[in-house]
Formats: sequence, C-alpha cells, structure tokens
Amino acid sequence: MARIAGVNIPTNKRVEIALQYIHGIGPQSAKQIMDRVGIDEARRVNQLTDAEVLQIRETIDREFTVEGDLRRETSMNIKRLMDLACYRGLRHRKGLPVRGQRTHTNARTRKGPAKPIAGKKK
Repeated sequence: MARIAGVNIPTNKRVEIALQYIHGIGPQSAKQIMDRVGIDEARRVNQLTDAEVLQIRETIDREFTVEGDLRRETSMNIKRLMDLACYRGLRHRKGLPVRGQRTHTNARTRKGPAKPIAGKKK
C-alpha cells in the first residue's frame, strides 16, 4: 500500500482515482500530477515503482497544499472571519448558511435537526 502525504492510498485503483483520497487533491489536480510525473492514465497503484511513488510524493509536497496544512489553513481563514465579526464570520459563529441561502425552510445541514416548538399546530 502506497503512503503519500500521510494517507494510505488504495492499491487496486487507478492512480488518478487513488490520488483523490488525499484531502486537497481532486480530479484536475490528480491529472496534473500524473502529467508532470509522466504516468499513463491506465496504470494502477500496485503497478507503480518506488521511484514513481517518490516522484508523486515530491510533486505533491512541492506544488500543492494538502491534508493537515490545508485543513489548518481553512480553519484559520474561518477563525479570522469570526474574529473580525464580519457578516460571514457571524454566520459561521451562529452555525447558519454563509453564502446567502434561505433559512426559512431547508438549511438543515447547517442548522441541525429540527427542534419542535411547543403549541405550534396548524
């Protein structure tokens, strides 16, 4: 099992798909990495040599922010907004949708499960 950026990537999958198991690498980034290293799209992780795995690892370290660093950067950005007390920061602080979605109905993912209100019947 290959270990890249602190993540065990699955061995039987194609390299392009397996790289997406790393937080911060999506389809486009995976394709870019494969092009830079010069790996064929049909190759699977268990067919890679140690040198190719090392090249992939170095490419990711050099050109991408992934895993812990990316999570830390994202949480620091949210914390900065909350400390500024700007509108987006207040929405984060209250646990409401940040990007202008309606909250009268829907928004259950951010607000959590519905709380019944006593005595409210149609």
